[in-house]
Amino acid sequence: MTANLSQTLDQRRAQHAWNAIQRVASEMAPGEQEEYAGEAKKLPIRVMTSGLGQALAFIASKAKEKKRGLNQLQDDLTDWVLHGRNLPTQKPDSLLQAVCFGDAVFLRRATDEVLAYLEWLNRFAEAEGIRNGSE
Repeated sequence: MTANLSQTLDQRRAQHAWNAIQRVASEMAPGEQEEYAGEAKKLPIRVMTSGLGQALAFIASKAKEKKRGLNQLQDDLTDWVLHGRNLPTQKPDSLLQAVCFGDAVFLRRATDEVLAYLEWLNRFAEAEGIRNGSE
């Protein structure tokens, strides 16, 4: 995604989240969509109660079970925080690793960015009718 300097940060964040949800809606099976939306909806609470690193580690552990929706959620968060926002890190391929090896300033900025991004992601998932299967 190329940054449009005439857009606000929130507009760029919304655009990235919209594109992510459109990709999920068009490329994933309904069960994978529900998995993605369900975990995205739970993630802000996990971040606020356990911290970003532990919340991302939880998603990573579940994604190892070959869950495409969770892998995509990890990829979307990583792409936005590390590439869309260009937060400086020594680990540009994994948000989880960047959190583990980053400093306190990086962790604070990444946490704020993930929470702001998830607001848009969850809003757009709901708007597109992608919901957790238990709802």
